[in-house]
Amino acid sequence: MTEHSGDLLPVDADLFRGLLRRQASTVTVVTAVARRPHPARPGRDVAPIRAGFTATSFTSVSLDPPLVSFCLGVASSSWPVLARARHVAVHLLAADQTEVARIFASSGIDRFAAHRAWTTGPFGVPLLDGVLARLLCRVVQRVPAGDHTLVIAAPVALGPGVDGDPLVHHRGGYTTPGPQVPT
Repeated sequence: MTEHSGDLLPVDADLFRGLLRRQASTVTVVTAVARRPHPARPGRDVAPIRAGFTATSFTSVSLDPPLVSFCLGVASSSWPVLARARHVAVHLLAADQTEVARIFASSGIDRFAAHRAWTTGPFGVPLLDGVLARLLCRVVQRVPAGDHTLVIAAPVALGPGVDGDPLVHHRGGYTTPGPQVPT
């Protein structure tokens, strides 16, 4: 340890959570669909089930090949669908989409009934309207990581969406970026 290690504290859940609240993150909504196995007919599926959730863990992983990632808690109501989904869509939310972020962060509701501005896209994946951008991705790997799973996906198509500022999560709430800082 260095002479500056005196201000370092052992990591506990509350301190860790508090530190993470200081990081500003782009707000995304991830949507997916999976087939539910038919209970009486092995090998046959019944109607697909959809899932969607707000994620602030989205990041690019690689440019060659193109890969992105996001995390989801395995206790999440969306996890059973994400555990089986072959494709997902990642939607980068615009600054005016705070309500969309709140809906997809809520538990115990039908998120797709509460937010009706979506259509069914390729592979049956729900695609949200009015977003800054969307990526349709093929899931390539799921990596268990503590109480979450890191999902790595390869973009297969993208839509640029609307122009505008992104929605950002910072200090436990939603905000937008301030004036741009010259580089």
